[in-house]
Amino acid sequence: MEKRISAPLKKDELIKLKAGDYVYITGTIYSARDAAHKRMYETMLEGKDIPMKLTDNVIYYLGPTPAKKGQVIGSAGPTTSSRMDKYTPLLLDNGLNGMIGKGKRSQAVIDAIVKNKAVYFAAVGGAGALLSKCIKKSEIIAYDDLGTEAIRKMEVENFPVIVVIDSEGNNLYETAVEDFKKTI
Repeated sequence: MEKRISAPLKKDELIKLKAGDYVYITGTIYSARDAAHKRMYETMLEGKDIPMKLTDNVIYYLGPTPAKKGQVIGSAGPTTSSRMDKYTPLLLDNGLNGMIGKGKRSQAVIDAIVKNKAVYFAAVGGAGALLSKCIKKSEIIAYDDLGTEAIRKMEVENFPVIVVIDSEGNNLYETAVEDFKKTI
């Protein structure tokens, strides 16, 4: 099913999303990859504030290529989500509502998604140039020293994703395999 949602994400909208739904996100999302996640995690463990509000927000696992002249951002394809798994449960426990990436997640992350009624979305890997066209504004807000892994605040319009793990823990990566097996 195709749905359109606004970011930041509200829990009442998230719980309506089901694994397999095609979703278009419009609004504000943030980018962060491995190094930024590690720094946020360590900062939170020290009891200090991180540079962005997590509540209701979405983090896109993205390290864009440099923008060419006239572009808002360079190629903006997702990175492998499992590299953030160590840090994700703490972020979800502190209000993060959604993540965009690619690939499977650990059981600890799936459990934290269910516990916090969050959602894991996948963006199409290899489509970074096309996805970048949905990013209308991008600014580095923290960790500039990390280069492409700095945290960016981005305004997106009709950013296409698929719900992979919904707030109930239904996992498209598992159900799609089972559905396929039934057809052969």
